[in-house]
Amino acid sequence: MSDTPEREPEQRLPVPRPPAEPAPVERFSSPPATRSVELSPERAAQVVRQSSNARWVGFLGVIVVILFITVYWFYEIAPLGIREPRLDAEAAAQQVTAVERGYNLYEANCARCHGANGEGGIGPVLNRQDKLFAHLSVDYLNNMMIAGGRYACGNANSQMPIWSNEGRPPGPLNYVQIEDLIAFIRAPNTETYIIRDPELLEPKIDPITGEVKTFKGWVDPTYKPAPGATPYPACWADEFNTTPAPSSAPGASGSPAASVEPGAERVTLVASGIKWTTTELTVAAGKPWVLVLDNQDASVPHDAQFKDAAGAVVYKTDTFPGVEQREFQMPALTAGAYPFVCTIHPTMVGTLTAK
Repeated sequence: MSDTPEREPEQRLPVPRPPAEPAPVERFSSPPATRSVELSPERAAQVVRQSSNARWVGFLGVIVVILFITVYWFYEIAPLGIREPRLDAEAAAQQVTAVERGYNLYEANCARCHGANGEGGIGPVLNRQDKLFAHLSVDYLNNMMIAGGRYACGNANSQMPIWSNEGRPPGPLNYVQIEDLIAFIRAPNTETYIIRDPELLEPKIDPITGEVKTFKGWVDPTYKPAPGATPYPACWADEFNTTPAPSSAPGASGSPAASVEPGAERVTLVASGIKWTTTELTVAAGKPWVLVLDNQDASVPHDAQFKDAAGAVVYKTDTFPGVEQREFQMPALTAGAYPFVCTIHPTMVGTLTAK
């Protein structure tokens, strides 16, 4: 059947609907005007069922969203201290990775001048707590990497080169490597880190013990400077200035004695490779003696500071670079143990015994 003019109107499309029985009024709560669609009872029942199903689907969707938000909140934010927040845990893991990568960068580029453990050598000490507390900040170290030694001393001929590729002229390390290197220098000594292969990042194994090699950071989080402490010098050259140490012991001095008793006992203390060749010295108690300080480290400054059992400084020698040998007239000591240290390299320690 087609919609053509020659047909009667009742024969044209659309075909008239057959009469339908309207749905009972009591099935609807809407006003009569909205019920003019003349739904059949079956269709009306189907609409009601579909509406109910839609409400259930919506309710279940809301429940799923609430459960997701709750689980994500506990997983991501970890309230009430139940567990460590995921972002904090990830940041801590990345910090550990940065420190371990920075260790390899330090060993490859910095240890030659600053010592394997930051004890100093051609360059200044890095592991001293007074320097790490207020001086060797992240910003200071970053600027030092970009500008080189002239940033601290203003010396264009400083031995400290430019390390950052952002410097002028550019250095060999990019900004990620600089961040890793600074993370290593600023790592706390309360954490233990793994020494990893620079290429594969696999843990290194000690061939003797079979255990994984580890290291600790330098920064002591509990360190507090003494009241009135003088800030550490910004220029590395200033740390090698010789200043006599105060002492109440007779004859204590920061300079060699004007004359050395020819018959006095002579004890030799040798510094080589940024360490003492012996850590145990013995002298006769109650008699003056002569310390022969033999610095065999070329261009590396050393000194020797002796303390009594109470921690008071008994004697401190001059600070002088090697290769050189100097003699110091030492005072008579009462019987006991006297620890000594190179103040430039705090890892160089030993004990003098007077008996």
